Amino acid sequence: MALMQNVQVASSSRAILGSRWSLGIVFLAAALLAPFLLHKFYVFQMTLVLIYAIAILGLNLLVGFNGQLSLGHGAFFALGAYTAAMLIEHGGVNYAATLPAAGVICFIFGFLFGLPALRLDGIYLALATFALSVATPQILKLSVFETWTGGVQGLIVTKPDAPPGLPLTADQWLYFLTLGVSMLMYWVAVNLVASRTGRALRSVRDNPLAATAMGVNTAYYKTLAFGISGAYTGIAGALSAIVVQFVAPDSFTLTLSISILVGLVVGGVGWLPGAIFGASFILLVPNIAEGISKGLAGAVYGVMMILLMLVLPSGVSTPVRWMQRKFQAWAK
Repeated sequence: MALMQNVQVASSSRAILGSRWSLGIVFLAAALLAPFLLHKFYVFQMTLVLIYAIAILGLNLLVGFNGQLSLGHGAFFALGAYTAAMLIEHGGVNYAATLPAAGVICFIFGFLFGLPALRLDGIYLALATFALSVATPQILKLSVFETWTGGVQGLIVTKPDAPPGLPLTADQWLYFLTLGVSMLMYWVAVNLVASRTGRALRSVRDNPLAATAMGVNTAYYKTLAFGISGAYTGIAGALSAIVVQFVAPDSFTLTLSISILVGLVVGGVGWLPGAIFGASFILLVPNIAEGISKGLAGAVYGVMMILLMLVLPSGVSTPVRWMQRKFQAWAK
């Protein structure tokens, strides 16, 4: 009897794993074919969706898996974008090399910001990150940094061409570059969550006192979560600067931080695949709302968000996980 149950569990696991691989292959095939079938404007939009998905992934690692609320990830996004823009325009650095540079700088900045944030929790931490998000555009406008940042006028970033020998337009190449980076970042996030570090992050989120009693260094893992989250968002910002070809202080206001948080909630807090759904929502739904009514675009967007939260209070993860449970029950 026990042997039969083990066989059933094994076959069910193989069926679930096979379905995930099938869905992954279908998604990858569609993603690879899309830039050859769609207009370049839609390719650009899809590239931005992938960029915001990386930023949402980073925020999810902090909020969903470590339990620290942030309203200031627009600051990390800005730091990554300006790092890439200044290295390309002032330093002559290859655009691809600016991505790890932005990740390292934002990791250090996030880790250092996480140190004083250890004294804060909940809404108090959110207020501190809110202040960071509000202050960042003003700091970028300071005349002392104007030589490097371009001040209020910002910086124009040279658009890279596809590598020689590849029959791709610049927009198609940037899409594939962003797709590759986003897949790599997702793979890293999945493995991080499944690792010992991921378990420590979740233990700090669920019960800090119990985690401390078990020997988990809560201060270290909290600051580490800020650093990793900042690195993800910084890389997204660097990609944004390369793709959009322009950075300016007013592009990184509090609205950006709130949008990233909205994308996290819509996709599902603590659910990594939801990043792509959340990114699609924050980028595409405002355009749909403006198409319905230009004068009331904000109101339409707000109503759509309220309706979504009423129907799916846990975000898109709710119906997806429901379908997964149904499939598991069917597979058994």
